Amino acid sequence: MSWYLATPIILPFATAVLAFLFRNTPEGRYISVAGSIGTLIAAVILMGQVLDQGVVAAQMGGWPAPFGITLVADYLSAVMVVITAITGLAVAVYSIGDITERMDQLGFHALFQVLIAGVTGAFLTGDLFNLYVWFEVMLISSFGLLVLGGSKQQLDAGIKYVTLNLISTILFLSGIGLLYGMTGTLNMADLAGSVDRIQDQGTLTVIATMFLIGFGVKAAVFPLFFWLPASYHTPSFAVSAVFAGLLTKVGVYALIRMFTLVFDTDVAFTHTLLLWIAGFTMVTGVLGAAAQTDFRKILSFHIVSQIGYMVLGLALFTPLALVGAVFYLVHHIIVKANLFLIAGVAQRISGSTELGAIGGLYKGAPFLALLFLIPAFSLAGFPPLSGFWAKYVLVKAALEVEGWIIAGVALAVGLLTIYSMTKIWGQAFWKPHPEGYVPTLATLPAGQKLALMTPITALAIMTVLIGVFPQPFVSFAETSAAQLLDPTLYIETVLRLNAPLDAITAPATALPEVTQ
Repeated sequence: MSWYLATPIILPFATAVLAFLFRNTPEGRYISVAGSIGTLIAAVILMGQVLDQGVVAAQMGGWPAPFGITLVADYLSAVMVVITAITGLAVAVYSIGDITERMDQLGFHALFQVLIAGVTGAFLTGDLFNLYVWFEVMLISSFGLLVLGGSKQQLDAGIKYVTLNLISTILFLSGIGLLYGMTGTLNMADLAGSVDRIQDQGTLTVIATMFLIGFGVKAAVFPLFFWLPASYHTPSFAVSAVFAGLLTKVGVYALIRMFTLVFDTDVAFTHTLLLWIAGFTMVTGVLGAAAQTDFRKILSFHIVSQIGYMVLGLALFTPLALVGAVFYLVHHIIVKANLFLIAGVAQRISGSTELGAIGGLYKGAPFLALLFLIPAFSLAGFPPLSGFWAKYVLVKAALEVEGWIIAGVALAVGLLTIYSMTKIWGQAFWKPHPEGYVPTLATLPAGQKLALMTPITALAIMTVLIGVFPQPFVSFAETSAAQLLDPTLYIETVLRLNAPLDAITAPATALPEVTQ
């Protein structure tokens, strides 16, 4: 299993090295695309192993669990690795038409591939210290991508971005140290049983809160999100797209993993806190988007808003709610990355992202307008697109536990999302361009247009397919939720690598109560 698990991480690193060596030649960008194709193939192969076995795990370097470096993939990890590879390939192709030769020479593709490796590693790691390492890999590479243009605006955004994320990292690392002091282990499968034997559950709840804040900064939840809309509109559109699609989702993934597998002993406190955070995140994000007049700033605030829906699924902590959270994660990565890619093409042919300064895109580029409507309507929750099913499941889960207020908040935020998407449509696509000309895709060179439009079209098709044929994806999400609520197979798969099965300590009796 070690090669199945390690290859999706190794390939982006190897691609990064080659892309850096060829950064001064046109071949560098095509090496990045080829490496992204290889990573996607490796991710799909890993997914096949997970579908066959349920959970796969391996120890790196021959060190026994729970002491060595563990890589492990269950349904949630596997789908996140696949969707990361899909997003990586889409952005790699798009960057051929978006990234300048100067940025190529500065190492864009190397940094981009390192970022993909860091995200993939975070999804596959089975121990907390290596999750911290992968967070650092992501932080370094994302900071490099954010300031790559060297403009004053980018440097200002980069300082805000890295400062808040460093504070998050320090808090996360402090929590790791305290948790290790209490349990003697950082292996997540081993922690699942160890935390149940801790006598001082109050201190454990404090540590859980530290992790919640640390991961909350990464996920951009209320009130820790302000670094995101201050930075995501400043880099190239390819960078904005990969950031929007993946970075905050690593924080959400870490929250879901830790607060289902490890921190499940004080659900009444931790998940109630998550519920309040989810509600305020949805509301503040969508209100921020409604107040903006720039294409990318609107989309940036909507990242915050939509994160609230994912956290809502974790906070409700029922099987149906977790199904909704997993489905929402997959749907949102595709939709949000695509909207930023579309914003890039709109800016390139119309001259700006400020809504008051552009227009006429529907008349001059009707195909681009159609491709915008698909992810925009999906984000707002229009049937039968993927966003409708994601919101439907979460609202139904809230109503099942009589969460009338949070269900109403989720529906109201959906309506305000429609307002923001309608504002973009009316200003950028429907009204005439203020300078009187009609922006059209024909102004782009053929090769550039192909590179820009191909990934946008592919991601839009995926959005439609998930919406029209939701059942396989819902079934997959149901299995993912079942594994999260009952992690026995996850624990046994990791710990039996080097220990007899009867020596494995499964979670204590609190688990059935949590599941109920």
